[in-house]
Amino acid sequence: MRPLPAMAALLTAGAVTFSVTLSGAGALAGPAAAATVTGSATVQQAEYARFAAAPVKTLKLGARGEAVVWMQNRLAGLGYLPGKADGRYGGTTLAAVWAFQKVNGIRPTSTITRATWAALERPKAPQVLVKNGRPTRAEVNLTKQVMVLYVDGRPKLISHISSGSGVPYCETATWQGRKQRFCGSASTPTGDFRTTWRRSGWHTSYLGRLYNPIFFNGGIAFHGALSVPLYPASHGCVRLPMNVAEVLPGLLGTGVPVHVRGRFHRA
Repeated sequence: MRPLPAMAALLTAGAVTFSVTLSGAGALAGPAAAATVTGSATVQQAEYARFAAAPVKTLKLGARGEAVVWMQNRLAGLGYLPGKADGRYGGTTLAAVWAFQKVNGIRPTSTITRATWAALERPKAPQVLVKNGRPTRAEVNLTKQVMVLYVDGRPKLISHISSGSGVPYCETATWQGRKQRFCGSASTPTGDFRTTWRRSGWHTSYLGRLYNPIFFNGGIAFHGALSVPLYPASHGCVRLPMNVAEVLPGLLGTGVPVHVRGRFHRA
């Protein structure tokens, strides 16, 4: 592992204060381990501080060890949710890696190489979709397939998502005691909305099961799913990794603005 560099100062132009705490392998020791960085720029434009040097060790899904712990701690400190920092590179951590790579302009992949390590040292803040939005809001970037929850103007949670596939569907399901046929466009409409009703645990709709759904546009919701691929695959909802869906209801209240922008371009 390379020597730990001193924390780089933020180069900014308006006031911003935030803190990130790292623990475990690769973290800074002593007072610097919980540092508050003050610069001058809007929170949305601020650069993240540089912390301990990354291990720069190629990691593949299923890897274990201190390098994985470093990556998990770093992702968590930046607002991604890689799961417990247990040194195991599994599916939960992979979803956080994908979100981070997409935000940083890296083609999402399960293999961690030099480009991702370098970005973890000097990460980009997520693209702000609504510059004059409320301090607490959710932004859905359909182009990057990323959701960002801002709390008090700061990116609190950044997640990989899978939105509507855009492929029209017609499905037959038993709903309200009788067999019915449902058709739709499988799109996630862009626009400005607000969170409305929600359910805890698994909720059954006529198109399938949703985990901890938070609705924001009619029948369209944020919800956990067992499958959240790297492409839009839902009937229109915004699918989230299960661990993200576990914590989102505690962070995203009712009546909070939700802004959906962009369009996914298939390769």
